[in-house]
Amino acid sequence: MKRQIAANDDVLQAKASWGHALRFMVVMAVLLGLIYPLVTTTLGGWLFPEQAQGSLVRDASGRVVGSSLVSQTFVSDEYFIGRPSAAGNDAGGVSGSNLAPSNVSLRERAQADANAIAQRENVSVDQIPVDLITASGSGIDPHISPEAAELQVARVAQARGIDEATVTELIEQALENTGWLGSPVVNVLRLNVSLDDRFPVSSTTAAPLTPASVTPTASDTME
Repeated sequence: MKRQIAANDDVLQAKASWGHALRFMVVMAVLLGLIYPLVTTTLGGWLFPEQAQGSLVRDASGRVVGSSLVSQTFVSDEYFIGRPSAAGNDAGGVSGSNLAPSNVSLRERAQADANAIAQRENVSVDQIPVDLITASGSGIDPHISPEAAELQVARVAQARGIDEATVTELIEQALENTGWLGSPVVNVLRLNVSLDDRFPVSSTTAAPLTPASVTPTASDTME
């Protein structure tokens, strides 16, 4: 009889344990799979509406032209040009080249880019800031150094028919990380948008900025 009672107790305890486990699983699934994401998403959208929407950049008419977190390809003389990208500035294919500094292909690419920049900006290769030659680990780094922006002032000013001091002033206004954390940088897209807002390009010389489908990412490191 005692053995039968003990066996029944074991069965009841096992059922109770399974019941507790199932209830715990349901509670945690609702809490972590529904309530927590809902709360954090709602708070994030309320406290940081711009970031929650992708840090979108708009032109003077309110049209979305990209994200401040994602680089774009600019080739016209009227615009500042960003860093080279192993991902083709494609936010859907974030990547670096993964080439070592000793790799011949990397050196050849860097040398070719340096020669092209030197010719475009009418400077010597030695004057080119390194960030205009090296790509980022993400492939979509939207920033360049102030020195890299200043190197392009003469070209942009001449192409738009404005004085260099005005372009330099726009660079200073576009500076980010001006505090004690990090080094100052310039967001290329924001700078080009501010240029278009104040000095619209002629339709006969360059196409204006166009909306871009972009997805923010993180981790921008050297190639």
